[in-house]
Amino acid sequence: MSSTLEHTLARIRGRDRQIGDRARTHLDTLTKPPGSLGRLEALAIELAEIRGEAFPDITPPGVLVFAADHGVAAEGVSAFPQEVTAQMVANFVSRGAAINVFASQIGARLEVVDVGVASELSGEGIVHAKVRPGTGNIVDTDAMTRDEAMQAIDVGIRAAERMTAAGCRCLIVGEMGIANTTASSAVLAALTDQEVCGLIGRGTGIAEARLAHKAAVIERALAARQAKADDALDVLCKLGGLEIAAMSGAYLGAAAQRMPVIVDGFIATVAALIACRLCPSVRDYLIFGHRSQEPGHGVALDTLDASPLLDLGLRLGEGSGAALAYPLLVSATRMLADMATFASAGIAGGEVR
Repeated sequence: MSSTLEHTLARIRGRDRQIGDRARTHLDTLTKPPGSLGRLEALAIELAEIRGEAFPDITPPGVLVFAADHGVAAEGVSAFPQEVTAQMVANFVSRGAAINVFASQIGARLEVVDVGVASELSGEGIVHAKVRPGTGNIVDTDAMTRDEAMQAIDVGIRAAERMTAAGCRCLIVGEMGIANTTASSAVLAALTDQEVCGLIGRGTGIAEARLAHKAAVIERALAARQAKADDALDVLCKLGGLEIAAMSGAYLGAAAQRMPVIVDGFIATVAALIACRLCPSVRDYLIFGHRSQEPGHGVALDTLDASPLLDLGLRLGEGSGAALAYPLLVSATRMLADMATFASAGIAGGEVR
C-alpha cells in the first residue's frame, strides 16, 4: 500500500451526525410543513453532515474526468475503436463534449487526466499522469500490476486534493475509456458473484446480437484471472481499468477532505464500490446522481444501498449525469440557508410536530 493511500485512509472519518441533528431541527422551523420537501430535506441533512457545517456550502463544484484505454477492446466488445479514447480527450480539451456543456452550466472547474490512454497525448489542458499506456487484455493477462493499480489510485487522490486546493467544495468524477463497461462488468461480477448476463448492456451502443459475445469475453476473463472477491485491489488489478482505479482514489481523496462526491453512472459506481471495499466510511460521502441504462448499474447501486437522484435513461458517462444532478444539491443547501422560519416570517402554527 502506498504512503499516499495510507495517509488518506487514516484521515477518513464518518459523517458528523450531531451537525445533522442541528440541520434537521432547523428544517422543521422553516415555513413549510415538516418533511414536505421530502428527499430534498434528507439531502440537506446529508450535506451538512458531510461538510460538518449546519449550513453547508457546496459551490463551486469540481469535475474530474479520468481517461484510459483497455486491452480487452481487442476482443471487439465496443462499438467504437480504441483510438476514440484519445479523440474524445481532445474533444474534452476543446470543450466540445457533453460534460463540457454541463460543467460550464453549473460553473464547475473541469480537469481532464490522462491516467492510461494508449497513445501519447499532447496539447494544453491535459493533466499528464499516465501510469501505463492502457491495460492488458484481461482475457489473456492481468489488467495491471498491483503497484500500477496503487499508482492510479494515487493519481485520483492527488486530483481530488488539487480540486480542494482550488476552492472546490463538491466533486463530480467522470471517465472516458473505450471498453470500460466490459472491465467494469467484470469487476462487478467478481465483487458480487452475480451472473454476467444480468450485468452487461450495450455500453457505447453495440448491437443486441453482440451482447452474447461481450458476456463470453467477460466469462473467459473471470475464469482466467481468478480474482479474489474479498480483496478489492486484487479484483481491480486483475480485471479493472486505470481510470476506474483513479476514480476510486478520487472518492477516497474527497472523503478525507469532507467533500461530497456526486457519483455518476455504471462505471463510476463500480469505482465507488471498490473505494468502499477499501474503506467503508467512504460511503458516507457519496451521493448517487442518476440511474444508468446499463443493467449492471442497478446491481452496483443495490450493493451500495444507494438510491440515485435522477433517472433520465442516460448511458454516456463522462460525469454527465452527476453534473445534471448537482443543481439539486444546490437547491437543498439554499433551502436550508435561505428559507424564512415561521418566527422570522411572523407566521403562526409552525410548531414542530
